[in-house]
Amino acid sequence: MRISQLSDRTGVSIPTLKYYLREGLLHAGEAHGATRADYDESHVDRVRLVRTLVDVGRLSIERVREVVQVLDAPPASRHELLGAAHEALRPAASPTQPTPETVARVRSLGPDGCEHSPAGKQLAQALTAAETAGWHVDDSTLSTWQRAMRTVAETDVAPELGTATPDEALRYAIVGTVLTDPVLLALRRVAQEAVSAERLAEADPAGRSGRAKGPDGIPATR
Repeated sequence: MRISQLSDRTGVSIPTLKYYLREGLLHAGEAHGATRADYDESHVDRVRLVRTLVDVGRLSIERVREVVQVLDAPPASRHELLGAAHEALRPAASPTQPTPETVARVRSLGPDGCEHSPAGKQLAQALTAAETAGWHVDDSTLSTWQRAMRTVAETDVAPELGTATPDEALRYAIVGTVLTDPVLLALRRVAQEAVSAERLAEADPAGRSGRAKGPDGIPATR
């Protein structure tokens, strides 16, 4: 297909596609002369991936380039694939440097060496930033969150990844993380609303009825 057809298929303008080509986010098409190149389904898939990383993942062009480079040369080990995905999706550099105490807390969560992984470093930074802002996450809370996330991870790291090709496994890890992180965050909000309704909705701090009110201010009937 011509670049105009690639634009029609993906909904991305021709100038943007040419920009992706210049920046190395999109591999070159098959050249037919000095001014013409043909593109195929692999280009359609790559453009859609780039748009997902930019629009949903909010990754910079520089970070997307890193993701593309990892996809083009994935590590052989399936476990290393996950580390490569986490490294590619790491957040922008934080001005907060982890303290030895937060690094030790991450280390205590296991497995061995987890404090050196991209995800472990991100967790240590997040804990340090919370402490700096005056919000202490106690060990009991951190342990509860870890157990909940372990349950999520049991679903995320599907057994089928062991038999997938390196490219397929890495794409699954990267795209799946980008697309489902907002779902997990939203689910936390939904769960908070549910627990709040169960624990707090019956009475406000003054002990008054917490029943929902209608537009006229009269408590709604159940």
